[in-house]
Amino acid sequence: MTTPYDRSSMKPLPRLIFFTRWLQLPLYLGLIVAQGVYVFLFLKELWHLIHGAAGFGEQQIMLIVLGLIDVVMISNLLVMVIVGGYETFVSRLGLDGHPDQPEWLSHVNASVLKVKLAMAIIGISSIHLLKTFIAAGTLDGLDFCTPEQLLAIKDITAMNPNCATLTTTGVLWQTIIHCVFILSAIGIAWTDRIMQASAPHKTRTPGH
Repeated sequence: MTTPYDRSSMKPLPRLIFFTRWLQLPLYLGLIVAQGVYVFLFLKELWHLIHGAAGFGEQQIMLIVLGLIDVVMISNLLVMVIVGGYETFVSRLGLDGHPDQPEWLSHVNASVLKVKLAMAIIGISSIHLLKTFIAAGTLDGLDFCTPEQLLAIKDITAMNPNCATLTTTGVLWQTIIHCVFILSAIGIAWTDRIMQASAPHKTRTPGH
């Protein structure tokens, strides 16, 4: 049984330093607002899909659906950062025993959070890369867009009947960046595994 913590035992300077963790609260509240923006964006894209479903081709519908999945995955990333980050760096949420407590939150720490964020970023990057590959497969030998035409196109993966928005170099670099994300996630997971493996050795007393 743990003894209750006596707040009066903490000196003023350490108490002030420890209190500064609450400066992160506006950051997490801002991410909650961003979550609401993504909900609006999802509903907007969903309405666009429903409204134009009769006139869209299979590839257009696939690109819109991939965009919706992209929004959902980014939203999941936001939830992970908001809930896990607040629990890890600001204050406990007190969800022990709550029926809706996320499974991963029971053992969340800074290392676990880094690995989960890396995996989420890889998933988001995969969706973007898949959208690019689908768009690139429908170019049909069109000439590349001029800078003026590119400025007039909002979505780089959207198809313009007069020109192609994607270049071979651009697709190559997007693939390379995705591979770098994967290697970074592997490096983070490997480093975390080494740290966990060495943790028991640090707790041993000298001479044992």
